[in-house]
Amino acid sequence: MYQNRIKIVLDKIGALLAILLLSPIFILITLLLLFLQKQVFFIQTRVGKNQKRFAIYKFQTMSEARDAEGKLLPDNARISSIGKFLRATSLDELPQLLNVLKGNMSLVGPRPLLPEYVHLYSDYQNQRHQVLPGITGYVQVKGRNALTWEARFDLDVYYVQHISFLFDCKILFLTFITVFDFKKTHPQKGISIEPFEGQW
Repeated sequence: MYQNRIKIVLDKIGALLAILLLSPIFILITLLLLFLQKQVFFIQTRVGKNQKRFAIYKFQTMSEARDAEGKLLPDNARISSIGKFLRATSLDELPQLLNVLKGNMSLVGPRPLLPEYVHLYSDYQNQRHQVLPGITGYVQVKGRNALTWEARFDLDVYYVQHISFLFDCKILFLTFITVFDFKKTHPQKGISIEPFEGQW
């Protein structure tokens, strides 16, 4: 019941309230990105509930700079100064509140991954697609990119199997704490997550 009806209603109410409360920050970031790098939003295809594809929204944090062969430069060479700040504070995720209002994301759930990973999932790993993907999730409060892919999937599946209103509240509270704890938000090996290759 919670997952199918109550959660969706609470998600949309929460997203709308968050947009209203955070609108000054949203506008400020938009203006800064327009002034500093001319590009505001990053839009990418991700996979959501029941493996349905959708367009995810983020604030743009990296340029599309390429080398002489047309390959993207390393992340460290493409990320902007404001991009580093947005990622460190998770403010780059704010536009996903629009995804929640559209109904293709939740406030809490497994993070939506790339379409090219779908064929690599085991039946166990594919359980993460039984629920809407989230802006934050159990993985994000347990170590984020510092975790192995195996650990991330285990946490995603645990969330799916134990989804509840109180569990969501716990994750949202821990997310707030984690955002302001740089020791937890910066354990990553690099800026981007290493590709999933289905190796176990």
